[in-house]
Amino acid sequence: MTALADRPVAPRARPAAHGRAVAPARRLDPKYLPLAATVSLFAAMALLGSLRYDGFFSAQVFLNLLIDNAFLVVVAVGMTFVILAGGIDLSVGSVVALTTMVSASLVEHHGWSPLATIPLVLAMGTVFGGAMGFLIERFRLQPFIVTLAGMFLARGLCYLISIDSVSITSEAYAGLAQLRVPLGGGASLSLGAVIALAVLAVAVFVAHGTPFGRAVYAIGGSEASARLMGLPVRRTLIGVYALSGLCSALAGVLFTFYMLSGYGLHAVGLELDAIAAVVIGGTLLSGGVGYVAGTLFGVLMLGIIQTLIAFDGTLSSWWTRIVVGALLFVFCLLQRFFTAGRRAP
Repeated sequence: MTALADRPVAPRARPAAHGRAVAPARRLDPKYLPLAATVSLFAAMALLGSLRYDGFFSAQVFLNLLIDNAFLVVVAVGMTFVILAGGIDLSVGSVVALTTMVSASLVEHHGWSPLATIPLVLAMGTVFGGAMGFLIERFRLQPFIVTLAGMFLARGLCYLISIDSVSITSEAYAGLAQLRVPLGGGASLSLGAVIALAVLAVAVFVAHGTPFGRAVYAIGGSEASARLMGLPVRRTLIGVYALSGLCSALAGVLFTFYMLSGYGLHAVGLELDAIAAVVIGGTLLSGGVGYVAGTLFGVLMLGIIQTLIAFDGTLSSWWTRIVVGALLFVFCLLQRFFTAGRRAP
């Protein structure tokens, strides 16, 4: 009798007035709160713009959010994996700039075709990121320091090629940049936006449907526990930074479609925009919790703030930075409340 009395008792369903049992109310898991806040805020801003400005509520305006920020989506996807694993990558903006310089130099000065140039720069970015991952994992160095060195190295390599901007006049490159995918009703997407959406879909599958993605989440939660579980920590960490380098190089290719030039000052500060998009998208800076799909909404949030300021016409573009800074403060507080809730007994 004593054993039965000490056994924990499951909560009973509350009977309804008419005799049928009523299921207990389901509460939203706190880990979804940052993502839910981002999606709700994006919807509120879209509604505000639609009510206040003529022509805001159109399919092309929202598609332009993707077109103008396709390279940021790709960079932020790679950054999401790095942060999920508990790291950081400050070199992404410089790798984008280096990719544009190498691409422009090969196409314009050496007569390479885009079909040969693009695979080469993608391999370059992957090797660059993998090398940083090897240094971080093998010598137990701080990711902040290693990727900071990578940032200076990649930015400096740009000026070995040229200190001036190199315009891309190749007809093949211009044709890819101007390619549009019609969606009906006069709306269309650029090739860069289609590639960004494809990268996002693949990344969602990798993060949630492959052993590599599960290992990334486990390492971000606790690297020591991941080692005890027998997960391939070394291979996964190097792979995460190689993936970030690949995404940065691909973003550099999309940036050349967008700018049709290579320049050492391209994408200055892009790494901070990518980190902001990842955090606003609901990924914890401490790693282990987050969503690749949420990163898309983080990028769209940055884009819709810029669009609202452009439609208003009276505000400086620096208000984008002010609003993003305020949002980061709010989302950091949300993350703090979430982590405090996880540690509570």
